[in-house]
Amino acid sequence: MIPLRDDTPSTIRPWVTIGLIAVNVAVFLYELLLGDRLEPFLMQAAFIPAKLFGGGGTPGGDLQVDNALLSMFLHGGWAHIGGNMLFLWIFGDNVEDRVGHLRFLIFYLLCGYTAAYAQAVASPHSTVPTVGASGAIAGVLGAYLFLFPRARVLTLVILGFYARTVAVPALLYLPLWFLIQLVSGVASIGRTSAEAGGVAFWAHIGGFVAGPLLMLLLGGRRRPPVPTASAPWT
Repeated sequence: MIPLRDDTPSTIRPWVTIGLIAVNVAVFLYELLLGDRLEPFLMQAAFIPAKLFGGGGTPGGDLQVDNALLSMFLHGGWAHIGGNMLFLWIFGDNVEDRVGHLRFLIFYLLCGYTAAYAQAVASPHSTVPTVGASGAIAGVLGAYLFLFPRARVLTLVILGFYARTVAVPALLYLPLWFLIQLVSGVASIGRTSAEAGGVAFWAHIGGFVAGPLLMLLLGGRRRPPVPTASAPWT
């Protein structure tokens, strides 16, 4: 199910969401320019769980704070960055609208850090770079579900040659997305990253769970719904 837009209008220009998308795209274009130097660059710059734990089961002293930050803006391909930026654009503006620009930026980065370390705890011996904005965006999804449970998400459903758009309640769409990550994450325990399809499921899980909790800490609250004749798709 591919989200296309939601029916929750924003009241502000989401400059932080726009800026995050711009930075992600710029970094990805830089990756494309690296060519054969990309793999060594990722091994040096990206977040790698085994470095955090020093090859053992306890932290090895290298918290990789800078690596975790940079990893939030690195992506593994066009589909990876395209999907992430689509989700950020659809859901990020509403969360930013609710908490404001600065707090949304802080929230986003904290979700990204939480996601990275959650993946490290789940796979402490992994030497595969953990890259992508999906952990931070998972936090945005969790916050969106908390703030806008009555929202609807216009979704493209594709089943073989059959495709149609359906308005799916956020209260169904986002928990279903999380359930898929949770089942996949449990199934990936004890498997290598390649065997798990190269997806950091526990980063998604950690980010999603952190979203509502961080939103509460940063003052995000649900507002009473405003009755309208019809909600516009945004």
